[in-house]
Amino acid sequence: MARGSRPRTGGRRTAGVLRRRLRSLREQVRTLFASRVAALPAPPTALTAVNDALTGAPAAPLLRWDERSGFHRATPHPTDRIVDHALAALAADAADLLTGADAERLTACGSTPCTRYLLRHGRRHWCSTRCGDRARAARAYARRTRPESTG
Repeated sequence: MARGSRPRTGGRRTAGVLRRRLRSLREQVRTLFASRVAALPAPPTALTAVNDALTGAPAAPLLRWDERSGFHRATPHPTDRIVDHALAALAADAADLLTGADAERLTACGSTPCTRYLLRHGRRHWCSTRCGDRARAARAYARRTRPESTG
């Protein structure tokens, strides 16, 4: 096999499964963010998905021993579970945000087609400059195309 190339067996299928898992977690986190912003109860399926991701990878450093180091602790991080570790890290960040001091500042982006969330500070209503520009342009267009009222 050439250096840097991937094995052909199952590579695309595996990538598709991993992509679906990441997207699924993203959607469940968005669902929890939306319930937090709207002050609604958290859907059990979204909680389960985040909790499954949190517990899907070992997080506690295990006690190890070898001749060079003696006793030491190390977090297992097998390469075949790299996606589990990534999902656990993303789920932990979401859980920290939802339960931390910044949870009160969580809000949905004010730009209509956007599905992102942000931590509001000051007068900021958009997740990015692009969304802010889009919203301002839409308001300006609406003002220009509004029919003149005669009276």
